[in-house]
Amino acid sequence: MTAPQRPLRADARRNREAVLDAAGALFAQRGDAVQIDEIAERAGLGVGTLYRHFADKQALLAAIIGRRLEAMTTLARTAEESPDPWTAFETLLHGYLESAQADAAFRFALLGPNEPKWSDIAAAKTDLSTITERIVQRAVDAGRLRADFRADDFVLITRGAMANMTGTGDWRRHLTLVLEGIRGPER
Repeated sequence: MTAPQRPLRADARRNREAVLDAAGALFAQRGDAVQIDEIAERAGLGVGTLYRHFADKQALLAAIIGRRLEAMTTLARTAEESPDPWTAFETLLHGYLESAQADAAFRFALLGPNEPKWSDIAAAKTDLSTITERIVQRAVDAGRLRADFRADDFVLITRGAMANMTGTGDWRRHLTLVLEGIRGPER
C-alpha cells in the first residue's frame, strides 16, 4: 500500500507546470525527437528537477494527456446536461476535437509512437470515459445514434479526426461524413 500523495508546495507546482508547458510546446513543434534536457532547459529548470516530477518521457506524455482529459471531463459534464441526447453527443464530440486541434502536444501524446503510461492518469481517463458512456448510451437509447454504437467508437472517431488535423487535413469534413454514417434513424 502506498502513502497518500501530499499536495505539492507552490514552487514545486510551478516547476511542474513549467515542465508541462515547455514539453507541450516542444512536442507540438518536433514530436518524439525532443530530448528531456531540452525540455528542462526550456522550462528554465535542471534535468534533476524534471525527473523529480516525471520518471521518463512516457510519464510526461501521460501528464500532458491528463491535463487535457481534465478539461474534457468538464466539457463532458456540461454536454451531459443538454436535454437533447444528440446535442449532448455532438457537443462533446465537437468540443473534444476543437480542443485537440488547439493542442498539438495532446494529439502527439495520443497518436505518437510511444504508448503513454495510462496508469499515471487512470482517474482522469475513467472520469471522462464514464461520462462519455452515459452520453453515448442516452443517444443510442433515444435512437439518435445507431443501435450498435458504443463508447469505444467515440475514441475511434476522435482519433480518426485528430489524424486529419495535420497540414491540409480536413478533419471537419471527415467528421461530417462519420456523423452521417452513425446517426440513428430518429433524426
